Amino acid sequence: MGRSIMFISDLHGNYHVIDAQIAYAEEELGFSVSEVLVLGDFGFFKDDLHEFFRRQKKRFLRPTSFIEGNHEDHAGLDDLVDSYADVVTYLPRGSVHVVGSKRCLCLGGARYMDAWSTPRGCEITEGDMARSMSHAPDTIDLVVTHDCPVGIGVPNTPGLEHYGMPGVPSLNLLAELYRPQLWIFGHHHRWHEVVQDGTRYLGLPQSWEGFALLGPEGDVQTIRNKISIRQRSRWRRWFGIR
Repeated sequence: MGRSIMFISDLHGNYHVIDAQIAYAEEELGFSVSEVLVLGDFGFFKDDLHEFFRRQKKRFLRPTSFIEGNHEDHAGLDDLVDSYADVVTYLPRGSVHVVGSKRCLCLGGARYMDAWSTPRGCEITEGDMARSMSHAPDTIDLVVTHDCPVGIGVPNTPGLEHYGMPGVPSLNLLAELYRPQLWIFGHHHRWHEVVQDGTRYLGLPQSWEGFALLGPEGDVQTIRNKISIRQRSRWRRWFGIR
């Protein structure tokens, strides 16, 4: 069995979940994980990062990269990315990252909803879209985003119906331009899968509920596995406060 790429989303500061899911994939299921890509809401906050990676001196079992979600310290992101480049790699909006044999377009951020769930700096901008659409159409095999395109069937979270249909309308332009084989996203905290216009859309739940594996032949498997986390109050969890 060849080596697989792990896609996981929405850590919200529960960094230990990555190694726990790697261990499950390798020791229980027999996969070999070569790298991990986190699809946003990593929990990039100074206090949590310092506690885990500096005070406890933890490192991930496999090379790990991430795109940003809506729950990160966006104001301090550049400095934090530089400070923790030895433990995790940031994939800028609109960049292309090669995973296995696939060329992956990366776009963090989310649609604006309100100041609580979309703090300043997380909204996907026109500049982000311009960079994301600057690549030749035949050079992109898959797309990874935190949020998702509109109209792919992701249901509303109960209580958020007044925000309208989930997703970012401008992301549909990427789907039309690149027609990727695969598009993986997080943000909505649920499994979701649909094939539309030749693209397989795969939505991931929170990291402690499971992950996806991209195999060396391009096959994708979804793995459901519950990991124990220490619950924090909602506002403390969102803002990375213990």
